[in-house]
Amino acid sequence: MKYSGLFLAAVAAVFASVPAAVEAKDCEVCIKVIQDIRDSMDKADIKKKPKVEAAMGDYCARSDLGPREKKVCYYIDPIKRDVAQPFSTGMPPDRVCKRINQSNPEICGVKFPIKTEKLEPKDLSKLRVKQLKSILADRGVECKGCIEKEEFIKKVQETEHLEPEL
Repeated sequence: MKYSGLFLAAVAAVFASVPAAVEAKDCEVCIKVIQDIRDSMDKADIKKKPKVEAAMGDYCARSDLGPREKKVCYYIDPIKRDVAQPFSTGMPPDRVCKRINQSNPEICGVKFPIKTEKLEPKDLSKLRVKQLKSILADRGVECKGCIEKEEFIKKVQETEHLEPEL
């Protein structure tokens, strides 16, 4: 019985040392790009690494990509082979993104903008200051002299008419 406490402590130490897994919402743009590439390919070609690399190149060369998808393509382009390996084994897009995020953490740092058209003041108060600053930056507005969260919320509400076109 005295060993069970020691065992539990060892298990807790092991889990504490494991880094937190990247959640799907953290890599939303990467997951979308990988899924779009997979959807554009024939089922038979998904297992072939050269075909996967070619599909990545074709996808990233498209002119209808948004700025965030282009940014993920910019990060993925130099490591196409590293991305093609797990991709060709049939690994799901979120797991592919988690794996390549280990070599380049900026990939999961690319996020879609926060949708604000239907947010009410009480919803804005639930956002972090970093997210409020991001909304203002997307609108091209700087909040000079803003220190408190309420000031950022007020500025976001004042600039709702400047909602960026997506």
